[in-house]
Amino acid sequence: MSKRDYYEILGVDRQVSEGDLKKSYRKLAMEFHPDRNPGDSVAEDKFKVLSEAYAVLSDAQKRQAYDQYGHAGVSGAGGAQDFGDLGGFADIFGDLFGDMFGGSRGGRGRGQRGADLRYNLEIDLDDVLNGTKPSLDIPKTKACDTCEGSGARPGTSRKRCGRCEGRGQLAFQQGFFRVNRPCDACHGAGEVIEEHCRDCRGAGRVETVQSIQVSVPPGVEEGSRLRLTGEGEAGLSGGGPGDLYVVLSIKAHPLFEREGTDLHCEIPVPFVTAALGGEIEVPTLEGKVKTSIPEGTQSGKMLRLRGKGLPPLEPRLSTEQLKKMRGNFYARIFVEVPSKLNERQRALLEQFAAESGTEVSPATSGFLDRLKDFFD
Repeated sequence: MSKRDYYEILGVDRQVSEGDLKKSYRKLAMEFHPDRNPGDSVAEDKFKVLSEAYAVLSDAQKRQAYDQYGHAGVSGAGGAQDFGDLGGFADIFGDLFGDMFGGSRGGRGRGQRGADLRYNLEIDLDDVLNGTKPSLDIPKTKACDTCEGSGARPGTSRKRCGRCEGRGQLAFQQGFFRVNRPCDACHGAGEVIEEHCRDCRGAGRVETVQSIQVSVPPGVEEGSRLRLTGEGEAGLSGGGPGDLYVVLSIKAHPLFEREGTDLHCEIPVPFVTAALGGEIEVPTLEGKVKTSIPEGTQSGKMLRLRGKGLPPLEPRLSTEQLKKMRGNFYARIFVEVPSKLNERQRALLEQFAAESGTEVSPATSGFLDRLKDFFD
């Protein structure tokens, strides 16, 4: 079962600041803390999930790995052992209101950050084994070259907004609270454009298609997400660009099925070879491999080829290290019985059947014993 997105659990977006992340967590943790909900197992489970999400996103290194590779990048990072001392309800209550009423964040606005983009990329199973570096053509906006993203005609500059006096925010009193909102004249930038750039008409950005090379590491899984910082839409009014998220899907292979780092394949074997034993060829992602099967091999027998599966998703390890961690390849034998016989083949099989007489194989004997026990 896939896990919920940590940002969604905490009710924040992916650009959330450290302070706002903590504030959101404290608010939710205060609601579901076991001290406040004694005996409520549902609240306790929600509190554990919240704490797991916060334990990852509050750590800069873990958050970076999660943003780039999703849950696979922080597997084992969010267990209870990583939460530390979360404190009691009183501690959370105090921290929450400390965040709400402690200090203001003044200062003028710095423009609007560009939107994040999503690109769905389908790769082959071979790419999961070796990794790949495809080039993607991404339709997006970029900063205008003429005005360098300012939106103002070259030779002119932005002017301080007269409505908010350059602060980018307007203050409103609502009862006990004093609320700041982005200025509706400059949209929080603190500056306005008097003479617009002709090429971007004051937007500061233009439509384009950019070719971007993406590095897909070995071992990625269905739904893995790669984050390319700053490769999203260009910002407004001097704001920074958004990010590009490449979401991976893996094409179905005509021969192999994947199970974690292991690969499975069904191999047809002629019934003569299965009866007498011999050597067969097993297809793998790296070519055919010869292996022996013993005489009397039955349908369903599994042959294991060690280290012929897929590597785990460990971007920090070298290629040589990943080779040592690869999963196995399992070939399931399917004994193939001929559907058409010529007269000589039929005669030989009838002779074999006559000479076998009432001999019963171990598999048949076991089945007959179970059948007898069932009816008895």
